[in-house]
Amino acid sequence: MVSFNRAIFERLREERQMRLNGGLYHQTQIVFAYNTNRIEGSRLTEEQTRYIYETRTINIAPDETANVDDIIETSNHFTCFDYMLDHASEELSEDMIKEYHRLLKRGTSDELKDWFRVGDYKTKPNMVSDIETTPPAKVAAAMNILLYSYCNINSVGFEDIIDFHYRFESIHPFQDGNGRVGRLIMFKECLANDVLPFIVRDEQKQFYYRGLKEYHREKGYLLDTCRTFQDQYEKLAAYFIPQEKKGD
Repeated sequence: MVSFNRAIFERLREERQMRLNGGLYHQTQIVFAYNTNRIEGSRLTEEQTRYIYETRTINIAPDETANVDDIIETSNHFTCFDYMLDHASEELSEDMIKEYHRLLKRGTSDELKDWFRVGDYKTKPNMVSDIETTPPAKVAAAMNILLYSYCNINSVGFEDIIDFHYRFESIHPFQDGNGRVGRLIMFKECLANDVLPFIVRDEQKQFYYRGLKEYHREKGYLLDTCRTFQDQYEKLAAYFIPQEKKGD
């Protein structure tokens, strides 16, 4: 019997190929893009995100304004999710991760900056809150070590995926967009390794950030928070996938 996690993967790919509206793929695109961008400061509502996905236009009240980059990055996330889904079964690689970044950031105001490398590693030091990250000159080597160690795990599980995420965010290889790239990688790796995927929710981002900040001394905060996100996504997926497809 196909496991529930595998059934999610198959349903997402099937509905994408069918261009089916209203299904799990459709809802995942909207919920994922809204939350991951909102965490990074986007002011678009979930309803506006849905409107962009469904109509390729945006609905703004007469007295409101919308940031152009927010709109572009929302649309880009839809495209990047499709790329991720198309290549989810392939081994995670440096080229794949850079392509996520390129797809997410193309056409934004950052692309107009000479020093900002869309689809390539950072050129200037950056920090996460008050925490120093890997210096630009050492990013390539750090990413090679991270990918080598991760891709040589015999059987990747949930905790391995979360550990990779923490280490990736600690490196912070790109000038901007690291969180969004990192969360796409987690979703992809869950699909690839028969692990229940999940979407980090904006309303619980304080627990997600605490988990990342405290991970070096207490892994349980981040693991438990991501298990909560798994429970939330399971409820969404269970609506679309018959219960009889669930396995052990």
